[in-house]
Amino acid sequence: MSAPPGASPRELSPLPRSAVEIPAPDVQFKIVIGGGFGAGKTTLVRCLSEIAPLSTEEILTAEGEQIDSLDGIDRKTTTTVAMDFGIRTLTVPVRSALHLFGLPGQDRFRLLWDDLALGAVGAVVLTDTRRLPDCFPCIDYFEDRGTPFVVAVNQFDGAHRHSVQAVRQALELPTRVPVQTCDARDFRSALGVLRALVLHALQELTTPLPAGRSAAGPDQPTGMLP
Repeated sequence: MSAPPGASPRELSPLPRSAVEIPAPDVQFKIVIGGGFGAGKTTLVRCLSEIAPLSTEEILTAEGEQIDSLDGIDRKTTTTVAMDFGIRTLTVPVRSALHLFGLPGQDRFRLLWDDLALGAVGAVVLTDTRRLPDCFPCIDYFEDRGTPFVVAVNQFDGAHRHSVQAVRQALELPTRVPVQTCDARDFRSALGVLRALVLHALQELTTPLPAGRSAAGPDQPTGMLP
């Protein structure tokens, strides 16, 4: 079978039998991966997925570069135009199949978010400290929907290493929202983010908020890092 235009051999080649013969999970959950343009969402899904991930990446064109700023990410050559999809099985607290949906980061594709996030029990917001304000729309979106989320600070090569506390303050996140650093290319690091989200989502979805306390954080974070 010939590959459709734009598809890579990796996306179409069958996985070894040992990779696909996975015991049936006890439960299945939908997780969405959001963040700004170039924050590492596709990389995170590919790193975590135990199946050949579905990707809708296209080559950046000169016309696209006039719309999407490449400031700080000038080496980026592709962009997600619809979604990424992968699956990761966790065994704690129960055997769970997590269906990972990566959201497109550009403003013009935001109309897809509602469909992709429908039914999600939690979200990861990937941030790039070189372009921190880019993650504001995702944070606002998940807060408005009441979707539990964690913030993962993707540590890009050559980027300044800000502390978790500095990022939390810049985003003005409530203390109940987990914030941690990660390397979206590293499996252990990426898996740590996913586990943190599962635990946080379970706690958020089973613990009622105290009277008078809003699920959302402050309305206008500064986005300023020291």
